[in-house]
Amino acid sequence: MPSSKNTLKNLNEFIMGMLKEFKEFALKGNLVDMAIAFVMGGAFGKVVTAFVEKMFAPVTGLILGGIDLNSQVWSLRDEVKEVKDATGAVITKGQAGLAIHWGEFITACIDFILVAFVMFMIIKAMNKMKKKQAEAPAGPSSTDALLMEIRDSLKK
Repeated sequence: MPSSKNTLKNLNEFIMGMLKEFKEFALKGNLVDMAIAFVMGGAFGKVVTAFVEKMFAPVTGLILGGIDLNSQVWSLRDEVKEVKDATGAVITKGQAGLAIHWGEFITACIDFILVAFVMFMIIKAMNKMKKKQAEAPAGPSSTDALLMEIRDSLKK
C-alpha cells in the first residue's frame, strides 16, 4: 500500500509540472498577441456599434422617412395590464407583451458586416505584406556588405 507521503510527493510533482507547462504556454508570443487582438477586437466592436447606432441608423432612418430602425418590432401579443378591484384584489393577471425585435437584429447584422469587412481588409493587407517580405531577395546585411568591401579592398 503506497504511503501518503509518496502520494503527496507525486501530487506535488504533478501540480508543479502542470504549472511549469502552463507558464510556458501562457508566455508564448502567440498567446499574448491573441489576447491583445481580443481586447482590441472588443474595443473595435464597441466603436462599430456606436457608429451604426449613433451615425448610420439616424441617416438611414431619415432616408426611410424618419424610422428608428432599432425600435422596429413585430408585435405578436400585446401587453395586458394587471386589473385590481377597489379592495386591491387582482381581477385580471397581467401578461407581458411578446414581440420580435427585427430592427435590433438588422442593426446587429450591419455591425457584423462592418466588423467582418474591416477584418477582411486587415488580413488582406497583412497577407500582402507577408508576400512582399517573402518575395524580397535576402541579400547580405549592411554589416556583411561592409565586411565584404573591406575584405575585397585588402585583397588588392
